Parts: sequence; C-alpha cells; structure tokens
Amino acid sequence: MSMRELVVLGTASQAPTRQRNHNGYVLRWDDEVILFDPGEGSQRQLLHTTVTASDLTRICVTHFHGDHCLGLPGTIQRLSLDRVPHPVAVHFPAGGAEYFARLRHATSFYETAELRVEPIEADGQRIALSCGTLEARRLRHPIETYGYRLVEPDGHRMLPDKLAAYGIAGPAVGELIRVGHLDLDGRRVTRDEVSEPRHGQRFAFVMDTGLCDGVYALAEHADLLVIESTFLESEAALAAEVGHLTAAQAARVATESGVRRLVLTHFSQRYADPRRFHDEAREHFDGDLIIAEDLTTVQLPPRRVASAG
Repeated sequence: MSMRELVVLGTASQAPTRQRNHNGYVLRWDDEVILFDPGEGSQRQLLHTTVTASDLTRICVTHFHGDHCLGLPGTIQRLSLDRVPHPVAVHFPAGGAEYFARLRHATSFYETAELRVEPIEADGQRIALSCGTLEARRLRHPIETYGYRLVEPDGHRMLPDKLAAYGIAGPAVGELIRVGHLDLDGRRVTRDEVSEPRHGQRFAFVMDTGLCDGVYALAEHADLLVIESTFLESEAALAAEVGHLTAAQAARVATESGVRRLVLTHFSQRYADPRRFHDEAREHFDGDLIIAEDLTTVQLPPRRVASAG
C-alpha cells in the first residue's frame, strides 16, 4: 500500500531547545523516502519514529547553514553501517559542494553505501522520479538556497459504477488505464467514459528565505506546504534583514497560492509559546493549519478531483 506522509524530526531554527531538535523532515511518498535538511541529532530522532536510515532513498539539503546540514555526517555514516543495499541520491546547492564534501568525510569510516551526488545547478532544475518530478527553486537567503517540491502528474480516477455498467473488471481495467480505450462487442469504450480527471498531489518544502518568486512557485497549489516561519510579525524587519519569513507571511503565501494543508516550522528559540504562531497564521489562512512539533506525523490530504477545483 502506498503511503504519503511527512515525519517531523525537528523544528528548531539556529539552536535546538529543550523541546525542539534541530531541523529534520522525512517525506514518505510511495517508494521514495526523502530526508530533508538533516540538522544535528537527526539520526537519533529517527530512532523515535518508524523510519530507519535503511529506508532512505534520497536526501535533499536546502543550504549549508548548520541547523540544516550538521546531521549529514552521522546519517551518511549510518547508511554504510547498515549496509543499505540501494543507492541514495543526495541533492544540495552546487555552490556548496565543498561543504558537502567536508560533511561527507567529516571523520574516518568505511564507506559501503552508494551515494549518488546530484547537486542543484540552476533554478528550476527538475529530477525525474518514478512517482513524479522533484523540482528545485532558488530562494532568497544570504547563501545559496533552494526549496523543493514534488509534483505527481495529473491522472484519472476510475468510477466503479461505470466500469460495472460496461462489464469491465480485473486486468481489463489496467489495460484501459494504460491504452486509453477498450474494444468491447464492437464498441470502443474510452477511459474518459468511465473515469473522472484528478489532480496529481503536490508537496512543497520551503526553508530559510525572504519573500521571493521562488517561494510562490514552490507553494503553488500545494496539497501540503512545509514552510519556515522563524519569526512573528513583530519582528518582520529583522526577518527581512536576515532572509526569513514570519508566520503571517507564510500564511499569506499559502492563501495566495491555494495551499490545502499548511505546516509551519523552523521556529526561533526566542518564542516559548507555539500558539502565537498559530494565532498569527490563522488571521491570514483558513485552511488546514499545523504548527509542527518534533516527532509528529502529517498526512497528505486525499487527492483532489479536478472537477472540484
């Protein structure tokens, strides 16, 4: 059975707190298990979830500030320790290749895992996956930074009552989906006659950034948007100065981009009460809103039927 969910490993920005670990997020998407921005302690946080290092198929790093990458050495070494049998792709800003090399070989170890190093070279770079397309977009931060989104192609939802009316069942359904039509008793039945269009699902991951075109490009029609909200609006000037978002800005992005489920994360240690982020965001976004906590799991919403908008 396919599974599409976000597992949150950590939600702190810059420095961990007693309640929040450094960043770390795992996206389970069918056969892909993608680790985003493994901050310090990510390997240990995995032990408190149902995800193992051996499950990982891909690692995506937005940029090389420590709270987004200091978990790489331990994670990479764990892949070899566990003798992960499949290759693991690693994506990161190409300008940070030297940082990645240092982190990969931070200590002596016997490397047995196969890492496929695939840096992000340009804004809009796309990587074809079996389940869709992984796209990277440039963000606005003091160092080279990219956000990521995973887009599933649009498809069709087969309608059981219409299939039954034509006597289509079993392997014939698969053939109809694959070929687009079936010839039955001298009549051609098309896929469109027994199905309705459905939107492919979209996941977006937006970390350290000020407002820019890349933020909106990533968030557009996302079913699940994971986005930083380091500051509250009272510190909007500071947020703009250091290349971060406020909860209000993140919420407005979600509303303007047609996001269905919004996950706020990457909170500054200056705020002790997470409800403040909820209250501020709720003023600007009326959809599903989640204030991320360490070791929680967030499901992707069900696919949308195209006719529903």
